[in-house]
Amino acid sequence: MNKKTIQVTVKTEYLPYQSSPEKKQYAFAYHITLSNVGHIDAQLISRHWIIIDGNGVRREVKGMGVVGEQPLISPGESYQYSSGAVLETVVGTMQGSYHMQGENGQGFEVDIPMFSLALPNAVN
Repeated sequence: MNKKTIQVTVKTEYLPYQSSPEKKQYAFAYHITLSNVGHIDAQLISRHWIIIDGNGVRREVKGMGVVGEQPLISPGESYQYSSGAVLETVVGTMQGSYHMQGENGQGFEVDIPMFSLALPNAVN
């Protein structure tokens, strides 16, 4: 089993009602879809995020599962979840990886490609 058996799709949105620009708090949601395009079941065990704001301040977040779950994704199926991040700047990026385990017990990493978090019209 290799990392290409899980496809990662990301959509983001700015959350103006949860943000406080006067306090330099900009809230963003990200919606992730993990699709198993392989041939065996795969379980998401843990996550590792690297979050960098517009000032270059880097934070790392590691933890078990996502949103309190360690989903088992069967071939041809997808798993979706939403979460969020608060930045001190109007733009930033996120990237990282998921540690997965195939039904054969073999662990593997799935890269989460870098994506932007930005206020509408903040980036051309």
